[in-house]
Amino acid sequence: MNIKSILVSVIILASMMLTVSAQSKSKSSAQSSCCHPPASAASEANAKRAKMEIPDVAVLDQDGNKLHFYTDLIKDKTVAINFIFTNCTTICPPLAATFQRLQKEMGEKIGKDVHLISISVDPVTDTPERLKAWGAKFKAGPGWTFVTGEKQEMDKLLNALGAAVSKREDHSPALIIGNDRKGVWTRTYGLAKINQIMGVIADVMEGRVEETSKSAEVKP
Repeated sequence: MNIKSILVSVIILASMMLTVSAQSKSKSSAQSSCCHPPASAASEANAKRAKMEIPDVAVLDQDGNKLHFYTDLIKDKTVAINFIFTNCTTICPPLAATFQRLQKEMGEKIGKDVHLISISVDPVTDTPERLKAWGAKFKAGPGWTFVTGEKQEMDKLLNALGAAVSKREDHSPALIIGNDRKGVWTRTYGLAKINQIMGVIADVMEGRVEETSKSAEVKP
């Protein structure tokens, strides 16, 4: 066999090896694509499985009724939650005025389709009686619940909702809006224009707030 023949044989052999290698990689890639969802799809699935832990702590409403926060106030409901204390003279009155306006604008939907919840960040001072009197200033009606309770239990609740503060005056004007039945939760500015807040509530009721889609989980 001359040199020319040897070179031809080497070239043919190398070509065959490259073809086999390419086919193997292609098959491996196809199997990987088939058996494992794309990274974005996997991330989306994980996001949907994420859970918002809502403790089912013992609380009191403004009438002194003993309730369990998740079971009695959140489960299967659409809710709007803000945070107040009765001695507050800065952001709390405007936050309550926003809920008062929601009552007026949404009418019969409040207490039926949407439930308003104001949680005290100063449960030691805010007895049910104080909360009821404070709520009366804003004409709080059915479907608007004020929540207080033992400090230890309330601390658990505030921590879980991301509203715990070392000083009550430092609490956030955040508004949490959630649809427990559809597993959708989001936060918005509690002093935003009423139409904006109503728009967020409408989206949450329809399950359209995908960014913060979470399923609520009872955590005693």
